Amino acid sequence: MKKILALSLAATCSIYAASINFQEVDGDFKRVNPEFDKNVVLSYNSSIAEAKKSVVNISTTKTVSTKKIGFEDMFDDPFFKEFFGRNFAIPQEKQKSSSLGSGVIVSQDGYIVTNNHVVEDSDEIIVTLLESDKEYKAKIIGTDPKTDLAIIKIDASNLKAIKIADSSKVAEGDIVFAIGNPFGVGGSTTQGIISGLNKDNIGLNQYENFIQTDASINPGNSGGALVDSRGALIGINSAILSRSGGNNGIGFAIPSNMTKDIAKRLIEDGKIERGFIGVMISNLTQEQKDLYKNKNGALLSSVEKGHPADEAGLKRGDLIIKVEDKEIKNANDLKNVIGSYAPDKSVEVTYERGGKISTAKIKLAAMDGGATATSLKQNQAVNGLSVSSIDDATRYRYKLPSDMGGVLVTDVKDGSDAQKFGFETGDIIIQVAEDTIKNIAEFNKAIANAKGKKTLVWVNRKGVIQGLVIK
Repeated sequence: MKKILALSLAATCSIYAASINFQEVDGDFKRVNPEFDKNVVLSYNSSIAEAKKSVVNISTTKTVSTKKIGFEDMFDDPFFKEFFGRNFAIPQEKQKSSSLGSGVIVSQDGYIVTNNHVVEDSDEIIVTLLESDKEYKAKIIGTDPKTDLAIIKIDASNLKAIKIADSSKVAEGDIVFAIGNPFGVGGSTTQGIISGLNKDNIGLNQYENFIQTDASINPGNSGGALVDSRGALIGINSAILSRSGGNNGIGFAIPSNMTKDIAKRLIEDGKIERGFIGVMISNLTQEQKDLYKNKNGALLSSVEKGHPADEAGLKRGDLIIKVEDKEIKNANDLKNVIGSYAPDKSVEVTYERGGKISTAKIKLAAMDGGATATSLKQNQAVNGLSVSSIDDATRYRYKLPSDMGGVLVTDVKDGSDAQKFGFETGDIIIQVAEDTIKNIAEFNKAIANAKGKKTLVWVNRKGVIQGLVIK
């Protein structure tokens, strides 16, 4: 019996036995102490000293409306609402709020780049130089909410403009420094490495291509500089990914190349106009890659009739692999590249169809039917209501169906008519009176026709259709 058992165990071992050769490093190594001189201190002080002169503190004040204390319970009472209506105006108080952020000087004569969310809706902007504590009042030159960038200007000269690096040459593992004004403590520098590149599915902005870093970025750092070990700007610190609100080692910066492009257009034109080709796009799935020779690119899942891509002959299923001389690796690449061109520009698009490579010339149209980021922000069809057309990027960000039409409510100001009418951020306006709404132009026209009379506006709110009465 013991013999049989032994044979059985031997058989089992032979079935499962295997061998492996581990890849091991050379065990013969030595440790090197960086202190080659007891009187030498390792430091990046000289590298970042010049960069710090180009970073500023930004403080803003804005007026906000709040409900008067003691009224909330009464106005929320169902009995009250039954008699006075759900859109009864709740008493509001005007209060001043303040916030802190950072900015980076990009010209000697006072142009400063920062995040849009740092200066958005500000009544007053005060810029303080880190080196001298001198204060300046600033004015907004232009904003681009879709990339969360803004340009402000102070009346000064001979300022220290930061040196800008080519962010396309940044590599994971590079040492970086985040310079800014966290928590309002004044000029502060934190150190880390580049921990990721081309982050494009974060859901912070419509146009994303973030540099990820573990250098500590905290509230107040927004708009500040992310510099390399030479002190050259590689990004504008923008956001952190955190469940607690504190730094967890995952921060995001807008690359310097994107920042340069947006800053130049805002300084020269005061606004951003983006090209548009009228397609829905997606990344190739693993299964879809088997059907194409090229394994990278932007797959056209829909081509809107009558728009530039359709007029150029592109079709559903085409895989765009290049625009001009820029390779397209994924859907986000195509969105960013097309968005970097102004309307009316003609671009050459290279695509794969049926295993063959072809090219097409596309003349770009204006996104949102000619509306700019600035004009969308200031849409006055309904007081206090900011809206945006539903394009591919919007559908992707908000997980909307491909056939979803209408306009998206992006902001509702406190105390505004829009708030009193019952609009909420995220609402999709699909109909005004008898008119179906497909874009901003149709929305503005319908509202203009309804001026002076009560009108029913239909919205899709998280899948539930609701009717709001405006006047």
